[in-house]
Amino acid sequence: MQLAVRVAQTVVVFHAHPDDEALLTAGTMAKAASEGHRVVLVVATDGGAGLSADAGADLAGRRRAELHASARALGCARVEFLGYQDSGPDGSAPGNAFARADVEEAARRMADLLVAERADVLTSYDVTGGYGHPDHRQVHRVGARAATLAGTPVLLEATVDRTRLLRAVRVLRLVPGLPADLTAPRLRTAYAPRHLLTHRIDVSAFTGAKRAAMAAHASQATGGSAARTLAVFLRLPRPLFRRVFGYEWYVEVGRSPARPLIDSIFAGTGR
Repeated sequence: MQLAVRVAQTVVVFHAHPDDEALLTAGTMAKAASEGHRVVLVVATDGGAGLSADAGADLAGRRRAELHASARALGCARVEFLGYQDSGPDGSAPGNAFARADVEEAARRMADLLVAERADVLTSYDVTGGYGHPDHRQVHRVGARAATLAGTPVLLEATVDRTRLLRAVRVLRLVPGLPADLTAPRLRTAYAPRHLLTHRIDVSAFTGAKRAAMAAHASQATGGSAARTLAVFLRLPRPLFRRVFGYEWYVEVGRSPARPLIDSIFAGTGR
């Protein structure tokens, strides 16, 4: 009997800020790494315009360190920063803000990395940028162009099943201290509608790693006048955490949605 040989592949996971990876793709990353694939994490900004109650003057430096801790928990082989500054919630932060960067220039930086890594898969964000942050929308634009420039075979847009999200919010409303803006009306146009989804990755066996990645971003659990989303998620009992975060979703660019949804990010690579 001839045994099938698993071929290791490379996924480059592209995010806007440190901690975004923990919330959106951490389970996928841990799963790919556990299967022997190479996971490369690229973050566009240093997160220096984020909120925090206790980071001191060098918030960007602390967030970079937190990202490396998260990457270790997920089994990443490499971590890179694209070299831009956090644009702030409305995109108005001063300096070399990512939201105002030239898309072609940023995409060429990203494409150079994709070529060097011989990436089989790139993940970016959906067209809404998830919940609409200017840096997230820019990740969508830059990721799409970079994949074209580099000839990367598969581009997956990380998202959330909007239908499931709205149901989860109704359950999470029972959790004390939920952020006031985490409401169904605000989320009705966020992320992707169910009919556009192509992938649903079962990461239930990796929610421990996902929780560890969230916990690594301690600076983002405090700060501001309202409860922080990350802090609320980390207070969830482990069984409820696994239920809420046991799947991750993607839209593959160029693939028509079909049912059942695909459960491997490498399904379209032809290897």
